[in-house]
Amino acid sequence: MRALAIAATGMSAQQTRVEVISNNLSNMSTTGYNARRAEFADLHYQQLARAGAINAADGTVLPTGIQLGLGVRPAAVSVQLSQGALSATGGDLDVAIEGRGFLEVTLPSGQPAYTRDGALKRGPDGLILTSDGYPVAPEIVIPDDARAVSINADGEVFAYFEEGGPAQPLGEFVLAGFTNPKGLEALGSNLFAETEASGPALLSAPGEDGLGTLRQGYLEDSSVDAVREVTDLIEAQRGYELNAKVISAADQMLGATTQVR
Repeated sequence: MRALAIAATGMSAQQTRVEVISNNLSNMSTTGYNARRAEFADLHYQQLARAGAINAADGTVLPTGIQLGLGVRPAAVSVQLSQGALSATGGDLDVAIEGRGFLEVTLPSGQPAYTRDGALKRGPDGLILTSDGYPVAPEIVIPDDARAVSINADGEVFAYFEEGGPAQPLGEFVLAGFTNPKGLEALGSNLFAETEASGPALLSAPGEDGLGTLRQGYLEDSSVDAVREVTDLIEAQRGYELNAKVISAADQMLGATTQVR
């Protein structure tokens, strides 16, 4: 009774889909979050009669054959890269990336990581940090006596020390791009790490190489479409129920078989 095993793979696949949707909905308010989508592929096929084989009875060629599928498997959980809406915050160190680039940060291990979360903070020593305390690369230090900070679209950071006084340049942000950003490894905390699939990070100044520009005083909202996610959730739930009905039907068929005299 192949239907039992096949339906079981279908239930497992729909469960995976619900878990991905649940993660998307839970991150509706996460800054810079991109929705994920579960992708599936069919399993191997059992060849009962191969197409093109010779029929032993009369020597004719079978035009189609008989192939029985053995179910479904998860193939990937891919990131749907899209620009989220920008929300005005008015914060001096809030920056949104208008484009496909990433900010580079330095992890405690010294390894680089990448994020689109521009909710930056000022550390006790003036260093510009992420919300989790990771310094942005290249490091930019804001002097203690700076009264205001300005960040232009090209990523240049300036400090103002007195009202109406001249601006002092502090440094410049850079943006990282990847040949295949969907191949990045998610680390949590809105961070990604490069992999062999993503390719190495290509660093450029904002406004160059199509990586986008920065907008001070804004943050990028999550790109999760709640209506789409709820619709997919209903579809996954019905798919799970249908596979459960197949198992129930197969069980009834096996029960009928055991009662044959």
